[in-house]
Amino acid sequence: MTYEQTLKWMFGQLPMYQQKGKSAYTSKLDNTLAMSSYLGNPHTQFKSIHIAGTNGKGSCSHMIASILQEAGYKVGLYTSPHLKDFRERIKINGQMAPKSFVIDFIKEHKSFLMEHKLSFFEMTVGMAFDFFARERVDIAIIEVGLGGRLDSTNIITPEVSLITNIGLDHTDILGKTLALITREKAGIIKPGVPLVIGEYQDETAGIFQALARENGSEIVFAEQVISKTYKTDLLGAYQRKNMKGVLASLKLLRGFTVTTDHIEKGLFNVVKNTGLLGRWQILPGIPKVICDTAHNKEGLALVLEQLTEEDYDQLHFVLGFVQDKNLEMILPLFPKTAHYYWARPDIRRGLDVENLLAAATYYGLNGTGHSSVKEALDNARSRASVSDLIYVGGSTFTVAEVL
Repeated sequence: MTYEQTLKWMFGQLPMYQQKGKSAYTSKLDNTLAMSSYLGNPHTQFKSIHIAGTNGKGSCSHMIASILQEAGYKVGLYTSPHLKDFRERIKINGQMAPKSFVIDFIKEHKSFLMEHKLSFFEMTVGMAFDFFARERVDIAIIEVGLGGRLDSTNIITPEVSLITNIGLDHTDILGKTLALITREKAGIIKPGVPLVIGEYQDETAGIFQALARENGSEIVFAEQVISKTYKTDLLGAYQRKNMKGVLASLKLLRGFTVTTDHIEKGLFNVVKNTGLLGRWQILPGIPKVICDTAHNKEGLALVLEQLTEEDYDQLHFVLGFVQDKNLEMILPLFPKTAHYYWARPDIRRGLDVENLLAAATYYGLNGTGHSSVKEALDNARSRASVSDLIYVGGSTFTVAEVL
């Protein structure tokens, strides 16, 4: 099979949460453990840092990887979802896994994958861990896909665990309260493994402390131990919060030498070192277009706060969401004075533009519906003046279509 044929098989035959939603979520680790055993338990053959949380885990993963690369280490990086190329999920020192590896992995193990009916995410985790073990990385930064306790990545025993923050997202799977979601994400806590909490929250701190005690794990709230910040090429004021969790995690990482110079260079060259996309990313051209993958209440609130610091005459939003988003919590955040261009991300889970338009009108957000994200952005660009600002977001998949 070619690379394109391989991806088509992966996406088309096996369930994938990002495309199908809750029906693709596997609420146990049996398949992942079976696959890892079949592959020779590659997850035991490299050191790791495990990162969970509602917002910021992708940025934190890339920041840590960049810093450790600057320190001279061979660093694996597993993240999800991807924006343009599947291989964005599996990198070593910023370089995506070769297409040939993806092709050969599926070809060699296809019978096992089909026999055990592995989900898209389960097979991808196995692929990543196998790649990191084969390439003998010094350490791998592993981002949780969804939740924590039952996430396919949660078979590793890391050097440090980082949980960025807790918000009400994926409530249909993780629970409808912060307490329930906290317990799911805290499922990555391992006995004796240091735990960093990136953002202190009164509602969740006690739960984390109790679970850390049960596991004999040192717990650190990053905001209480980190005061200094550094310049970073990742735009967006919210990255200062992410940075504190990163720095606290590196302080607890044993057996690796990381200097202030490594931290400064790593944070200033995250995009260059790791290829991170979609975080307060400015697209070329006039008027100014900013895209960001924030997709839940907490993340969008930070983005909208950041937008108030921008200089523009008129603000335009190109927005698309997935079906399981709670629009009652999200849409009231947006300003009624802006122009809106609504579109459906081109995935099965994409929210129909007619439903989105109706909900937006109910909340006083006036705009137009479009047949695609591209058409919506083209329309926004044609209507905006050179001194206006266009923001594209609402979903990772909306951003992916404009990059």
